[in-house]
Amino acid sequence: MPIATPDVYAEMLDRAKANAFAYPAINVTSSQTLNAALRGFAEAGSDGILQVSTGGAEYLSGSTVKNMVLGAEALAEFAHHVAKAYPVQIALHTDHCPADKLDTYMRPLVAISRERVKAGRDPLFQSHMWDGSAVPLEENLKLAEELLADCKAANIVLEVEIGVVGGEEDGVVGAIDEKLYTTPEDMWRTAEVLGTGDKGRYMLAATFGNVHGVYKPGNVKLRPTILRDGQQYVAAKLGLGADAKPFNLVFHGGSGSELSEIREALDYGVVKMNVDTDAQYAFTRPVADHMFKNYDGVLKIDGEVGVKKSYDPRTWGKAAEANMAKRVAQACEDLRSAGQAL
Repeated sequence: MPIATPDVYAEMLDRAKANAFAYPAINVTSSQTLNAALRGFAEAGSDGILQVSTGGAEYLSGSTVKNMVLGAEALAEFAHHVAKAYPVQIALHTDHCPADKLDTYMRPLVAISRERVKAGRDPLFQSHMWDGSAVPLEENLKLAEELLADCKAANIVLEVEIGVVGGEEDGVVGAIDEKLYTTPEDMWRTAEVLGTGDKGRYMLAATFGNVHGVYKPGNVKLRPTILRDGQQYVAAKLGLGADAKPFNLVFHGGSGSELSEIREALDYGVVKMNVDTDAQYAFTRPVADHMFKNYDGVLKIDGEVGVKKSYDPRTWGKAAEANMAKRVAQACEDLRSAGQAL
């Protein structure tokens, strides 16, 4: 199928919340990792989200070019073509854009989509993330309100973050302290400024102890009930029923999380969960295995010629793709999206 249209993406998100499942959002940094993610979604029978961070986009443009917009645009155009070969719906998303990169990453990409929409086409990306976690809440929401209007004009969903995700990703470091836990009052303030869909669709990354990076199971202290309490607090303020979930929530920093905590978060309205670290390892592990096992063939040792089939990138690349696809399919099972494709 082609990349999801705005209407299809909206349906995907609505179905996820209504049925208590979430889509894995897989960070990709190459055509090969993109193909691996597509394969994993297809094998799981799950729709899904592919996303590109600022660092990933810069890398995609070439290590000497370092043009985030060029890299993200190129991979998105590639995805619009290759996704047609898979029987699942795929949305494209950009991940974690901080304030100092809005003018060199997110805003230009939104402008590209606005031009496409004016010409009667679908947007290039289906959603973008504004990461305002490093600025005060009111400044965060003021910028989010401006970006939401721009995204609405381009038929794009905005993702915002309220609170801080600990650990490190793409050079952005979040301290591990009480700011990891979003308050109900912060969630209500978000609804006051951004509305609950009337000003444009958005997803909310409310933090509940999330930490980026690599941690052993049990080391990340999540409190999913924060999501429940925030949803209930805002629902009460809006005069909605006790079971209402006003927000489409996003789960960041999931590596090392217990499956029970992940599933609990789904019950509280999480519709998207970022999967980066685990997918990176799944891709790289078979490559390391191949290099160790085929050392003499990969390297031209002592003037020999090596073994071309050993150092052909397609040889170890196929193993990397297969293993990453397997990890993506596992994420679909964990998030209950397996078998839920539209």
